[in-house]
Amino acid sequence: MANLTNWLKKDTIQYADSVPDWQEAIVLASRPLLKTEAISQRYVEAIIEQKQQIGPYFVIAPRIAMPHARPEEGAKKLGLSVVKLGTGINFNAGENDPVDIIFMFSAPDSNSHIEMLMQLAEVLSDDEKMQQIFNTSSQQELAAVLLTENDAGLSQINADN
Repeated sequence: MANLTNWLKKDTIQYADSVPDWQEAIVLASRPLLKTEAISQRYVEAIIEQKQQIGPYFVIAPRIAMPHARPEEGAKKLGLSVVKLGTGINFNAGENDPVDIIFMFSAPDSNSHIEMLMQLAEVLSDDEKMQQIFNTSSQQELAAVLLTENDAGLSQINADN
């Protein structure tokens, strides 16, 4: 089973009922990475500029975005954050809109993030796990789903709903 606990911590997992636009969603996702100095403000600006220039390259599936920029655009160290939005936001990504899960990552080089992305890909391809993520409605629930290495912690969340 995928394990994101090496990269995600409670303080890099966020929940917001809504944001006004896609730019604010990017800014929100970046806050934990800025706080831990995994990225610089330039990294956030690069993501927004690239989206404006080439479109929503980081919307990878229905409801899911994975914004990132190149290492030289302000990635200082390996980092991962996630935001779950109560109300999805439009990234002009066609059938993949609205987006309500945003995984932002940074990597200071071209290979240090490979293991992290492999683990994240396992989560993204696990339909049951993704349904649990989509069904969360608080930071605590989202953290419980993402930071539990097995399904034991998830049964309590499902029982509460």
